[in-house]
Amino acid sequence: MNAAVRAVVRMGIYVNAKVYFIYEGYQGMVDGGDNIVEVSWESVSSILQVGGTVIGSARCKSFRTREGRLQAAFNLLQRGITNLCVIGGDGSLTGANLFREEWNGLLEELAQKGKIDAEAVKKYAYLNIVGMVGSIDNDFCGTDMTIGTDSALHRIIEVVDAIMTTAQSHQRTFVLEVMGRHCGYLALVSALACGADWVFIPEYPPEEGWEDSMCVKLSENRARKKRLNIIIVAEGAIDCHNKPITSEKVKDLVVQRLGFDTRVTILGHVQRGGTPSAFDRILASRMGVEAVLALLEATPDTPACVVSLSGNQAVRLPLMECVQMTQEVQKAMDEGRFLEAVRLRGRSFENNLNTYKLLSHKKPDAELPKTNFNVAVLNVGAPAAGMNAAVRAAVRVGMTEGHKIFAVIDGFEGFARGKIKEISWGDVGGWTGQGGSILGTKRTLPAKYLEKIADQMRTNNINALMVIGGFEAYLGLLELSAAREKYDEFCVPMVMVPATVSNNVPGSDFSIGADTALNTITDTCDRIKQSASGTKRRVFIIETMGGYCGYLANMGALAAGADAAYIFEEQFDIRELQANVEHLTEKMKTSIQRGLVLRNENCNENYTTDFIYQLYSEEGKGVFDCRKNVLGHMQQGGAPSPFDRNFGTKISAKAMQWISKKLKETYRKGAGKVFANTDDSVCLLGMRRRNLVFQPVAELKSETDFVHRIPKEQWWLKLRPLMKILAKYKTSYDVSDSGQLEHVAMLPKEAETGAI
Repeated sequence: MNAAVRAVVRMGIYVNAKVYFIYEGYQGMVDGGDNIVEVSWESVSSILQVGGTVIGSARCKSFRTREGRLQAAFNLLQRGITNLCVIGGDGSLTGANLFREEWNGLLEELAQKGKIDAEAVKKYAYLNIVGMVGSIDNDFCGTDMTIGTDSALHRIIEVVDAIMTTAQSHQRTFVLEVMGRHCGYLALVSALACGADWVFIPEYPPEEGWEDSMCVKLSENRARKKRLNIIIVAEGAIDCHNKPITSEKVKDLVVQRLGFDTRVTILGHVQRGGTPSAFDRILASRMGVEAVLALLEATPDTPACVVSLSGNQAVRLPLMECVQMTQEVQKAMDEGRFLEAVRLRGRSFENNLNTYKLLSHKKPDAELPKTNFNVAVLNVGAPAAGMNAAVRAAVRVGMTEGHKIFAVIDGFEGFARGKIKEISWGDVGGWTGQGGSILGTKRTLPAKYLEKIADQMRTNNINALMVIGGFEAYLGLLELSAAREKYDEFCVPMVMVPATVSNNVPGSDFSIGADTALNTITDTCDRIKQSASGTKRRVFIIETMGGYCGYLANMGALAAGADAAYIFEEQFDIRELQANVEHLTEKMKTSIQRGLVLRNENCNENYTTDFIYQLYSEEGKGVFDCRKNVLGHMQQGGAPSPFDRNFGTKISAKAMQWISKKLKETYRKGAGKVFANTDDSVCLLGMRRRNLVFQPVAELKSETDFVHRIPKEQWWLKLRPLMKILAKYKTSYDVSDSGQLEHVAMLPKEAETGAI
């Protein structure tokens, strides 16, 4: 929430508006006085990395009465406030809408009582409201992600990862209760992200006799030498008769029926606390700026709106449509229409549920189809957190579809050397939370091993390839498809799933691993900023990875609240460096006496990190001193973030389903083999704005800058001005992309979003 507060204040000041804090929610609006305070640029400094909300939040009984709202209206009018930005859940937003509808009536009543004059009634005739949804449950319809959800997932996953190590040592079963009284999002996504054995959520109660099926599954897992079982329960979980399923009930069941050593962990308010994740900070900053733009453009005729995220795009939706739909979900659940409830939650939720069902339960071999197709999976390029989650999903979905899955060790190089083996369902258990690449990965391209790779494909009768990796994987597929003329072995369906911390693969807005790297950068910047607060007047220069792609530097700067980010995509010269130094010199005169500058490793061959450090040190003499820090390979390591686990799992499952479809289409009965030699049989699966799309790699060539290994057009460059505005630079913000008002019901049946 603080990132949103900061963005609203700074964008408001940037467009020359007066900005006020209302402390303690609606209570502060009703009480007035010191609770409504005009704020300055510096008021929101250093709050980006703080959890909770600095302006306080309170449930307010009096605002629910007309007298309370009358008093609130009077307090706002005294300061001439007619634009409200409300950050909260559906209760707060519904209250705001009611307030807006009553506004004229409230003014007239105040005029009758002689508290305001007729002039004021005319002058302040309209109240504009924009909402942002802050709720860790992600229970608000119309938005893919609410502010706070990703951070709550981080807390849950940290706990699950810690519990897994102890459960493994003791052969225990753990029942974890997570928040979500009416919405199972947190439970479902954390189950997907840690490969839980069973999950209970309010929207999708288990079938009759679930007790038996759960116990059978747990004992089967034990028999397969799986040392731990994890069961996740949402606090609002129910059975199909609307009776609650509690974590204690689940524990007692396991102990009585199976005699397993079982423990319950209730996460409780841990999930609301802690430092916000990089995703949440960027989301909230984007939403805050969008909210100010929406208020500036609001007219008496536009309905109150919420700014939200659809896929990777900021959109505006009518507030009441979203609230009504959110209430519909609850109604459907109360009436036992559970399938309808899942559908109303939106496509992203439905997707998560289907993927979880696909990956958690292994069907008995007798029930699996047999296709006689062999599919090979390999990692190519540098390691990226989340690759293992993608491999696990590929293996399990592939087996469910009836294929034999082969794992290739050490990328194309290992392929040429015959390092290839069949891999089974159990082999990939527990892989989602592991960083790096368990299969091993190399940057080597296939061109120099074509003959040997073709031999291996023939020997192992490989009918399709799934490559999970970065820019090298993309180049590799281009080389293999070019070699089809010479080698029939490469005439098979091939698909690439983008996985690289640099996020520089054409055809996709996101790559697996970039979110984890971004969190690492953000955490490090937070610590560095903290160290600077002790020694006043210090500027830090931090070098990030990314090759020539400035994604990590730019987004890291946005998430950490940096003063500048130097990237290759936006050329800069000595004048710009000079301007940045002057900007920091001015900043040191205020109460914020520290600076943070990010530099992409290849942004400029002459303006190196050392050069910039020395320039700043010289120019800042007597005003500030300088330190530099190269983050290096820590950006490739670490346990994958919830986003990367989830994105990796979902995108990889979808890629494997595409392989199955292509295998059916390209199988030639007469020849008894698969033959695919068209461009559309070598694809990259990427996320584009709101959709996951398969694009032939041949078509992506025109979108690629091969010299610098980056896409020619990158969506995140639109967020450059955002970072500059929030760091107090004058710049022009392109609003052409900002949301026109859309309607909830008309959102395409939520075409496949990449939201988590």
